[in-house]
Amino acid sequence: MSAFGAVVFDMYETLVRNSPALWVKTFDEICQAQGLPLTGQQLWNLWRPVDLAFREERYTAGYPFKTYEQAWWECFQRVFRDLGQGDADHAIRLSMRDQARREAYPEAREVVNGLYAADHLKIGLLSNADNVALTPLMKLHGLRFHSVVSSEKAGAYKPDARAFRLILKEVQVRAEECLYVGDSQHDDVQGARDVGMKAAWVNRHGVKLDPKYPAPDYQISDLRELLPIVGTRPNPRPLP
Repeated sequence: MSAFGAVVFDMYETLVRNSPALWVKTFDEICQAQGLPLTGQQLWNLWRPVDLAFREERYTAGYPFKTYEQAWWECFQRVFRDLGQGDADHAIRLSMRDQARREAYPEAREVVNGLYAADHLKIGLLSNADNVALTPLMKLHGLRFHSVVSSEKAGAYKPDARAFRLILKEVQVRAEECLYVGDSQHDDVQGARDVGMKAAWVNRHGVKLDPKYPAPDYQISDLRELLPIVGTRPNPRPLP
């Protein structure tokens, strides 16, 4: 029998692809449709630092919660103001559209829905994303969860403990009985460990562990490696 009563997944770069190269394609379309004198890569290079500044600022005390749609619109507004041209409303529509269409990793549906079918497990989703992106993605790929918490629903972004505590409340298990699965040491591993959850780090590209953040309990490169961890097959040895 599994030591876990619930498995909770991150979405982007855990279940579906969301690389910078995919965003550059969206930004190419924005530039072409608006007649901007930039390539998608050039627009990304201007926009990304503004986005990263938002991601840092949102963890400061007293910073008002903003959905990605609102925050990214503001990022486009700032970039286009500096350029002297550009339509932020159009840019955010295309960005949110494409975020809701990301391709799933090949094993994602098999693993998520296979675990969902297990009588002894609750399966959750906790993602830094807006509902307008997550809901179509789940439908597109046929992913099934007992509970879904977006950053928009939680009013907080991972690794904020409020988001993790909300999904724990929804799947109705104690923190030590829940395995969180995500690709980010900062957002996912740190957030999960801070509230007492176990963490499985999805490291598809062989990235080295960053000593600034807590080490995961497990490290996997394919979601199918979760099956023995949760008791479907003999458990692999956890990380030291």
